[in-house]
Order: sequence, then C-alpha cells, then structure tokens
Amino acid sequence: MTAPSSLPAPLAEVISDFAEVEGQDKLALLLEFAEELPPLPAELQEAAMEPVPECQSPLFLDVDAGDPGRVRLYFSAPAEAPTTRGFAAILATGLDGQPAADILAVPDDFYTALGLAELISPLRVRGMSAMLARIKRRLRNA
Repeated sequence: MTAPSSLPAPLAEVISDFAEVEGQDKLALLLEFAEELPPLPAELQEAAMEPVPECQSPLFLDVDAGDPGRVRLYFSAPAEAPTTRGFAAILATGLDGQPAADILAVPDDFYTALGLAELISPLRVRGMSAMLARIKRRLRNA
C-alpha cells in the first residue's frame, strides 16, 4: 500500500518504511520507533499535558501551535508501553515541525497504510487514531 499524497513528506517516509517490511518485522519496526520517542523538554511536565484515555496505556501529548508554520508535538508514554510509545513516535517523526495546515490534511485513517492492523488489537490501533484526532482538535482550537 502506498502513502496517500496528502501526507507530509516525513510521515510518508515512515509509511514507506513500514511498507518495506512484512509480518512480525512490522512489529519490530514499531518497537524501534518506540525506542526513539524523543524525551520531553525540561520545561514541559507530563502533568501539564493532555491525557489520551483512548490509548490502552497512559499517553500524554502537548501541541505547541504558537507558530502555525511549524507545529511542535510532544508525547509522553511509559517505557513499558512500547506499542503506545511506537505510535507516538511515528506521529512525532512524521508530524513534528510540520505546518498546521499539513497536519490537519492528514487522513484520519492514515495509520491503515502502516499495515499493523493484522498484528495489533483494534483497541491499540484506535489509540493512534485518538492521538491524531486530539492533535487536530488542538490545532483547530489554536
């Protein structure tokens, strides 16, 4: 499956990376992303971030839309939640620093192109959808 053309280039590249691997290798790639989730900046505390209760593991996010031309995204998820961390890292890699308009144009179901639906429970996949929905809501309200 190819990435939709409405995706920011970094997110399209992530989808391309997932398209190049099959089966359990997709899970391994997701775990690699989990290990690469950037740490929070010192000035941002998890308590000030928005929880995403739809995720099966604790996940918090923050959207800094002070510069709509370069939106900053921050995520916090425990190390013992690698699937959730992996989803957050995919969004951080693919959308952090992108213009608000480009993030808002990302299809709500872009994650289906990752090919993880057969390997991960629907509840976990919905967590990624919820993260994107909250990011978009924060951008619309900014």
